[in-house]
Amino acid sequence: MVKAKLVVETRAGLHTRPASQIVKVASRYRSDIFFEYENARVNAKSIMGIITLGAVYRAEILCICEGEDENELLAAIRRLFENRFEEE
Repeated sequence: MVKAKLVVETRAGLHTRPASQIVKVASRYRSDIFFEYENARVNAKSIMGIITLGAVYRAEILCICEGEDENELLAAIRRLFENRFEEE
């Protein structure tokens, strides 16, 4: 299991477009991935799960990956967050 804190740097938070990008990338990997924010935990391979998390601008999300390719999955998700989902 690997964990990392990720910061939402998109002004609109984790809305539909970033959520769909996360799911698209995460679905390429076998490992499980979860996001935790404000006492909620969701499957990050679910668009609805990510959207209902309600993560706003500058929110700190805990990303948890577990499985055979967990390190690669975490690196790919971290890149999405660092690149601000290519929105700005």
